Amino acid sequence: MTGRTRRVEGTLIVRRRTVTAVLAAALVLTAGCSSGDGGPSGSDPSASASRPTAGSSPSGPAAEETVPAKGSVKVLRTVATGLKSPWGLATLPGGGLLVSSRDEATITRVDEKTGRKTDVGEVPGVSAAGEGGLLGIALSPDYASDHMVYAYFTSASDNRIVRMLYDPKKPAGEQLGAPDTVFKGIPKGVIHNGGRIAFGPDGMLYAGTGETGERGLAQDKESLAGKILRLTPEGEPAPGNPFPGSPVYSYGHRNVQGLAWDGKHRLFASEFGQDTWDELNAIKPGGDYGWPKAEGRSDDPAFQNPVAQWHTDEASPSGIAFAEGSVWMAGLRGERLWRIPLAGTGAAAEPQAFLKGEYGRLRTVAAAGGDRLWLVTSNTDGRGEPKHGDDRILELRVR
Repeated sequence: MTGRTRRVEGTLIVRRRTVTAVLAAALVLTAGCSSGDGGPSGSDPSASASRPTAGSSPSGPAAEETVPAKGSVKVLRTVATGLKSPWGLATLPGGGLLVSSRDEATITRVDEKTGRKTDVGEVPGVSAAGEGGLLGIALSPDYASDHMVYAYFTSASDNRIVRMLYDPKKPAGEQLGAPDTVFKGIPKGVIHNGGRIAFGPDGMLYAGTGETGERGLAQDKESLAGKILRLTPEGEPAPGNPFPGSPVYSYGHRNVQGLAWDGKHRLFASEFGQDTWDELNAIKPGGDYGWPKAEGRSDDPAFQNPVAQWHTDEASPSGIAFAEGSVWMAGLRGERLWRIPLAGTGAAAEPQAFLKGEYGRLRTVAAAGGDRLWLVTSNTDGRGEPKHGDDRILELRVR
């Protein structure tokens, strides 16, 4: 394998690495094989210590804690209503929430104190159909200086990731700059487009993709479908990836829609099953998560078993977040919020369900600091019930 970027069923938009990427690469290389949780590559780059990113703790990884078997959820207030097909959410460091609309292809800023909504702008090139459209959004790890917002969306030909300059000083509806495509060529489908993106503690960009309904793509390491991808902010395969020259970080996924890191910088992901089991997985670099050969737990040692699994009518998981020693997972078909207390990369106790049927389909859950979460409903996505009304953002206190 040469040092050149390998083409992997898509086109990498390759640029000169920024200082951020170079620093991240150095951190990965110096980490070596020190991680005891490493997968086939011997180490887990996502667990490497680095400068804090948005949503991470400035004090670094926390010590392991004993998490109570039972928790609690209290809805503190409704932050905003009247959202249309909301999907992704990003928390602005100076206050405010950015919310993407899957079907409208727009981003809205919500004042988390007053609920006031401001139209930021429309993302050009989005082709919304089925489960595709404008999906996950994330802030650049250098947002304080570059003001870049990243978005994952379905175009007429593929799924791709772009970044746009956000300028709140401009008039409403005109606050997004022209999109700069950093990565493209992710297969698209009417179903299973994945779509969640997040910057990890290592400053790298992670993206969950779906297998578009073509089951075999998940096991094909040359395909970008049914994977978790790990990229530099410029869209190159990240240094330290398990397959040299490839953006693929893990494979054998059906449809990844949630990504979150715990206090030790370990990556977790939620995944749609088909007819039997939905999953929460602890992600190891190079790990095979079984689909379509396995759904849920398997006796085959070649596959990584989930941390927890649910029948599909209880979950159909989307976004996840880490808070108070637990992963919190939003359920679409299940219409409930799941709490999964952790002991390392395993479950410390049985998952516990909250808000069952109270707010309808739940799409996104995001850390709001300390014991608080933002929760976004999904009743205007074509599958919700009128009894739940429009879509909203809730603020929760969790234990």
